[in-house]
Amino acid sequence: MVVADVWVKAGAIAEPAAWSGMAHFLEHMIFKGSDHLTPGQFDYAIESRGGVSNAATSHDYAHFFISVAAEQLKDTLPYLADLLLHAAIPADEFARERQVVLEEIRQAEDDPDWLGFQAMSAQVYRDHPYSRSVLGQAAGLNQRSPEEMRQFHRAYYQPQNMTVVIVGGIALEPALEIVETAFRPFAQRLDCPQDAAVPPPTLNGVSREILRLPRLEQGRLTMAWLGPGIDQLTQSYGLDVISVLLSEGRTSRLVRHLREETQQVQDIGTCFSLQRDCSLFSLQAWLDPHQIDAVEAYVLETLTDLATTPVSEVELTRAKRLLCNDYAFSTETPGQLAGLYGYYGTLGDPRVCVQYPRHIQAISPADVQHLAAELLSPEHYSATVLQPA
Repeated sequence: MVVADVWVKAGAIAEPAAWSGMAHFLEHMIFKGSDHLTPGQFDYAIESRGGVSNAATSHDYAHFFISVAAEQLKDTLPYLADLLLHAAIPADEFARERQVVLEEIRQAEDDPDWLGFQAMSAQVYRDHPYSRSVLGQAAGLNQRSPEEMRQFHRAYYQPQNMTVVIVGGIALEPALEIVETAFRPFAQRLDCPQDAAVPPPTLNGVSREILRLPRLEQGRLTMAWLGPGIDQLTQSYGLDVISVLLSEGRTSRLVRHLREETQQVQDIGTCFSLQRDCSLFSLQAWLDPHQIDAVEAYVLETLTDLATTPVSEVELTRAKRLLCNDYAFSTETPGQLAGLYGYYGTLGDPRVCVQYPRHIQAISPADVQHLAAELLSPEHYSATVLQPA
């Protein structure tokens, strides 16, 4: 097997605010053909050879991949390259696919957790593009045109913005030859509107928003702190460790007390999401609304304890073991490796992705204590509460 994964610095962060959702919409339209491929011809070329394809869009990137037998890469990668370099974006397909994207937005807006996450993102990131949904808004997308999408495509789907990752049963030289043959020539670059750059935000004090939603059977509490960007990976590794200490497994600090012992929550979890400009450390609890104040207070108390009292070696060793095991399990398949190399190759340096276990093992109790004090302050965070209407 071989996975070819093409990463493009053309995520939602590249859109002007008026074009919100364009990057994700373009992900759909890429598969609608090129000057040489009619709609459906790419799918037939990949699937008739036993392969699969897919794509995804985030704030920082879009990526497109195919998974095929190694001997089929030479015949299939040119199809993907042609779509990416020369997407036709036909007007009739644009109108039809817009309805698909609008339905995605309607489904997302029917999900309480998605609504809560978007409200939290707007609170935390404010004027930064990370505050906007990758899907965009229906009203804005209804005003977009195929011509504007072609501008966006020709502005960003250029060689300086692309990373091509090949992983699997193929030698280096044949892989390079296939890539260099498939990815040329690029279309002439067009200019695209750009908003003024917005610096990464900061959290000053505690912000809070309460949403009351109909048909909501259970409350939600989301708390969020801003973390470092991709250029400060050492701090990011430490926040991964803290996330495990707080909520990974029944013996983790928040799960043990709030779910197992006092049963104040049905479930609780933390997540550290690494992004290019500034990352997000978030916590979400599913609970009865009358427990929200008590749970929030206990979370803040736990963070204060992490910042003032060194974590035990036993607890820290467990967190490191879990993270290193997760890393090992996430690097077993060509698709997983392609995603790992592509992500870091697009946003940072691909060499660092293989150094993760070493950095995790080097974290000390003092490092955890320092990071908790510096980045997870009980006095500077965002809280979003969902309650039944």
